[in-house]
Amino acid sequence: MKSKSQFVCQQCGSSYAKWMGQCSNCGAWNSLVEQVLQSDSEKKSALSKGQASGKKLDYVKIATITPSDAKARLLTEFNDLNMVLGGGILMGSVCLLAGQPGMGKSTILMQICATVAKKHNVLYVSGEESAGQVKLRAVRLGANSDKLSFAASTSANDIAKTIETGEFDLVIVDSIQTLAMDEISSAPGTVSQVTNCGNLIIRAAKATDTAVVIVGHVTKDGTLAGPKVLEHLVDVVLNFEGDRYGGFKTVRAVKNRFGSTNEVAIFEMGEKGLSEVVNPSAALLAERTNTDGSVILATLEGNRPILVEIQALATKSNYGYPKRTASGFDLNRLNLLIAVLERRTKLRLSEQDIFINVVGGMKLNDSAADLAVCMAIASAVAGRKLGEEYVVFGEVGLGGEIRSAFRADQRIAEAKKLGFLHAIGPATIHDKFVIPAKDLRTTLIKYVK
Repeated sequence: MKSKSQFVCQQCGSSYAKWMGQCSNCGAWNSLVEQVLQSDSEKKSALSKGQASGKKLDYVKIATITPSDAKARLLTEFNDLNMVLGGGILMGSVCLLAGQPGMGKSTILMQICATVAKKHNVLYVSGEESAGQVKLRAVRLGANSDKLSFAASTSANDIAKTIETGEFDLVIVDSIQTLAMDEISSAPGTVSQVTNCGNLIIRAAKATDTAVVIVGHVTKDGTLAGPKVLEHLVDVVLNFEGDRYGGFKTVRAVKNRFGSTNEVAIFEMGEKGLSEVVNPSAALLAERTNTDGSVILATLEGNRPILVEIQALATKSNYGYPKRTASGFDLNRLNLLIAVLERRTKLRLSEQDIFINVVGGMKLNDSAADLAVCMAIASAVAGRKLGEEYVVFGEVGLGGEIRSAFRADQRIAEAKKLGFLHAIGPATIHDKFVIPAKDLRTTLIKYVK
């Protein structure tokens, strides 16, 4: 008798009678894997065998357990990156680093290897590059320690076996999408291969207390490629973001079992690799010229206050449908703010092409950027400048009201440090430095001159 089977989504667990390209429950593509259904007798047999083969767990009193944070951490040469990781790379932890191609993932990992290999044994495993290619990068970045080893392999079985020897304190795996297990017939990068290879490496790392950093690919939407279960399995997930052709690059933790997810490290690519940006606000404003459409925003990257320039350009549309373009700012949010400007002020933007740019390649996820964007658009449309002494921050509601901003005291302190005289912000902030702004229309009339 032919055994029955079903197709199960590897991301949400939904089952289907036949294969489909997309899971109708979670929307994931190519995530359905065929599984043989067990009969009721087989389920009962498996249940009875499981009960018979189980044994009592060896448990200990929780008061006698040594916390993982008490263990030594592997420090990198980047202080901000150590802060993002919660104080460094914890022994026995598994970190997943994801970013766009050409962002600098291999570069920053080789720089980490160069620092850690001064005191600890490090293994760099590459499934994408040859030994000669990695050697060229290592020489350029000064990673020539005798404690740094290299291996080229795409076998997850071999990598896990090497980790289990306990010879290395840190292992870099570049990347998880190139690995395959001998026991699975599917191609590397598929859901089953990524899940099982990740599981195999994580088990080996936990058993030997070895720190492992795994490189992951991303989709064209910027999300981590592969099954979501991989993010659940690892201890830390780092996103490497920014413009790969220039500007600043940021590393932020979207998951961290050993520290905060509010920290961010800011880097700049140079001839000798990545370097930390000590004062990003000064660097971002160094080439600024005060023209119409230019507004300085006091924003936050993680817990770090930064001043960035918001540029807006408005031109008369030559077509029936006006164009809206945003670089570094959410386009849907921009369309919403334009609608608020048209409804709550006297600005007419239906015949204007509007372009927004966040200088320096920064990507804003701060709701307090609303007021700065609105003032930049109004300045560009009216052809009037905002005074050089002002910084701006505040969230704009649908009624045109200016709402409070998170960590306003840090934003104000950063503006004072760089010599600004006033901040235009929410009226709920009681500080002489802040000029209160209650609604959008009044603020534009008063300050965009």
